[in-house]
Amino acid sequence: MRQEWSPEELLANWTLVDGDWELVANKSGATRLGFGLLLKFFELEGRFPDVLEEVPPAAVDYVADLVKVPAADFAKYTLVGRTAEYHRKQIREALGFRPSTVADEKALAEWLAVEVCPVELVEDRQREALLLECRARKIEPPGPTRIEKVLVAARGKWEKTFCVRTIGRLGEVGTARLLSLVAEDNETGTALLAALKRDPGAVGLESLLTEITKLNDVRKLGLPEGLFADCSEKLVAAWRARAIKMYPSDFRGTAEDVRITLLAALCSSRQAEITDALVDLLVALVHKINARAERRVEKQLTAELKKVRGKEGILFKLAAAAVDKPDEVVRRALFPVVGEKTLRELVAEAKANEKVFKAKVRTTLRFSYSSYYRQMLPPLLNTLGFECNNTAYRPVMDALTSPPAEAGGFFPRGLSFLLLGQQLPRTNGKGRWYAQQSYASSTDLTSRQPGGRPGQLGYHRPDGLQTTSLLRVVGGGRRSADPP
Repeated sequence: MRQEWSPEELLANWTLVDGDWELVANKSGATRLGFGLLLKFFELEGRFPDVLEEVPPAAVDYVADLVKVPAADFAKYTLVGRTAEYHRKQIREALGFRPSTVADEKALAEWLAVEVCPVELVEDRQREALLLECRARKIEPPGPTRIEKVLVAARGKWEKTFCVRTIGRLGEVGTARLLSLVAEDNETGTALLAALKRDPGAVGLESLLTEITKLNDVRKLGLPEGLFADCSEKLVAAWRARAIKMYPSDFRGTAEDVRITLLAALCSSRQAEITDALVDLLVALVHKINARAERRVEKQLTAELKKVRGKEGILFKLAAAAVDKPDEVVRRALFPVVGEKTLRELVAEAKANEKVFKAKVRTTLRFSYSSYYRQMLPPLLNTLGFECNNTAYRPVMDALTSPPAEAGGFFPRGLSFLLLGQQLPRTNGKGRWYAQQSYASSTDLTSRQPGGRPGQLGYHRPDGLQTTSLLRVVGGGRRSADPP
């Protein structure tokens, strides 16, 4: 019980009412004060205090003033003995409670195993839930030792139920595959188990391919979809944390049902975590390729710009003329200094440089992909799953699962990868369908007409309105791309 109470709270919760005065009428001294405090304590907590110190000092002073007994006399009251037992009986009868029995403890353990343990793993909160249930059932909670036994029994029942349910979902084949991971003579399974526990380390080609291999090996275990779909994330995380600290010999030392469930939780969690990490890596790689290409081209063009003679002088003349004649029109202030023809040539050159910049970025992207990232992206794209619940994206989804895509037949075009032989249906302004070659980008799957400008995946409705949309990459069953 909390120890700090305001005067208003004391008045509302610790005041003795008519029925209470009838119970304390034939008592005096420390017995009168102790009985009154036990009565109000039980009303608030649904249990009796284990020690006198549990009763707030402010409540002792307040009730002592009500019953006209010195507050110091409360220290003389004892919580054990015939008098205390009689007082407890009076209070239980007055409030409609009864002592707990062995049958009650078994029923409470069953209730905890079904209602609390699947969603709450913290022992203190399980204990709080038990006390609240005892109060709801009008049962005086058992003593601290008995409460601990009820909690242990409930956790054991729930663990048994959880293991049985997991094994049933795995089936005989899945169970056998998991058990083989920790078999004494299975070096391959031991190696996979050790690899699952290791962090990938710094991002690189070798670590990426290692993670892809690891993910494919875990998928070969054939864990069913939704193995822990109806379980709380905290529960699965607790079993994963427990399993990741264990060696194969530790697994073999546990009961078989617990061993299987630990391995299932570890493999299922790591499969999802590796998939998520690869999805994040895919997005990061594409952005990295683009950013590096732009930085290189910007640096190159900036250097070329500095080599052109006269530009700095022209800029200085324009600035000086603008400062000297801030109120004058451009034709009178600037053209005499530089010349209209020169300015037009500079504008044309700037526009040409913008086209050159975009062209060089595409070229740099292509070389970056073909020289290094080509070893990373095709295996990564083939490993990840792409999901969407919008039929408008179906053509691109079909493109990603087409034979060229599955075989890694990607050809660079800037940030996009050409999917050979895939025709993307579109409609013209009259609502008629026509085919269009499609390109699938790694982040925003876009389409572009052959030899034309890139455009978003979409179609023209019969009423002439353009409908466009974007599709994001997702991985495995952990992420989804809902339409915006």
